[in-house]
Amino acid sequence: MATVELRPVVHVDNEWRRWIAENLLLDGPPQGIYEQMLNAGIPHDEAVHELQQAMASPYIVGAQRLRNRLAKHDWVLDAQRRMNRLRDAEVPRRHKLSREEFLDAYYTAGRPVIITGMMEDWPAMTKWSLDYFKDRCGDREVEIQFGRDSDAQYELRKTAHRKTMPFGDYVELVRNAGRSNDFYMTAYNEGKNRTALAELWDDIVQIPEYLTGEGATQGFLWFGPQGTVTPFHHDLTNNFMAQVMGRKRVLLMPACEIAHVYNHEHCFTHVDGRQIDLARYPRMDGVQVLSCVLNPGEVLFLPVGCWHFVEGLEMSVTVSFTNFLWDNDFTGEYPQQQAF
Repeated sequence: MATVELRPVVHVDNEWRRWIAENLLLDGPPQGIYEQMLNAGIPHDEAVHELQQAMASPYIVGAQRLRNRLAKHDWVLDAQRRMNRLRDAEVPRRHKLSREEFLDAYYTAGRPVIITGMMEDWPAMTKWSLDYFKDRCGDREVEIQFGRDSDAQYELRKTAHRKTMPFGDYVELVRNAGRSNDFYMTAYNEGKNRTALAELWDDIVQIPEYLTGEGATQGFLWFGPQGTVTPFHHDLTNNFMAQVMGRKRVLLMPACEIAHVYNHEHCFTHVDGRQIDLARYPRMDGVQVLSCVLNPGEVLFLPVGCWHFVEGLEMSVTVSFTNFLWDNDFTGEYPQQQAF
């Protein structure tokens, strides 16, 4: 006689009710929701009762009203997405872009641009090297991000990856690493490193055409080997990326793509810029992804909310800035609840 495999009975709890509500609000067909509940082991009568209760709930009706408002917001963003495609897909390069044109055509329009010729007076462009770093600040204690290879969400959990070590030891780690994403000195480490590496900021000019220049150490230092990867995310401010050493590949998605990029938590998405999996993330099909290579001496403007993925093509050093001459404080209105 054939044996019958008995599945354990599963009962609907609040987590199941949340799942039912979310799927109804995402236009999941009730029959499909019911079948998944049955497959999970929920009895027929209980699955039908819970589904009918949810569909008749005034809470779901109220949530649907809110969803309608969000759909209207998405419609506005989608119109912007379509208009973006009327522009050249290349990130433009502009030589010594004037303050007025940068403000009108890029800063206020939220458009990325690569600006050349603005770092020619930086002592860092001729002085900086691994030997210079070691000779100038090698004995200083610095903080880096370490052990990133062991954690797929290393950027989201970056607090857990902080490590301190002498700067000279870190320089040698980078020198001998070849290709690695396991360690990286990032803007997140700047609280400790700003003082430790203060002399290096004497080699940086604040680009007065666009930045306030108040304080000699405005900015953030990024330093790592070939192969460092900062996964897709967006910032809460407008940013400059000024490339001093090495090259970086940058992928960008306009802020108006937000409804299609699977923003799961805070300013991050699980979508891997190295290989976008359309089977897993089908809404990414059709998302505008711009690509550029940032060379030494070039400055990339990253608009607030613009999604970007950054990969070190070589050992690289980057300085980033947020101290623009114009309004750049957008954190006050950012959602306090960040599970999206």
